[in-house]
Amino acid sequence: MSHTAMMLLAGIVLLVLIRLIQRDAARATRLFLILWLIVSICNLLVGVLHAGYGWGEEAVIWLLVFGLPAAIALAVRRVGR
Repeated sequence: MSHTAMMLLAGIVLLVLIRLIQRDAARATRLFLILWLIVSICNLLVGVLHAGYGWGEEAVIWLLVFGLPAAIALAVRRVGR
């Protein structure tokens, strides 16, 4: 399994855990977005500073790694209203 796929899976698992713990959907979504932004930026920095990828390469991957779970979180919140 690729690192990107593992990060996407981790994002979805984090979203599910936060939604199970925090019953208020709006608060759960905000908490997830903040935590996932921090985790995904750390992942981007590891890719650039330690793995040797360029900023441009990592930025594209970061958009996927942060964006897909964030979009799912926002969609779930919208549907759950």
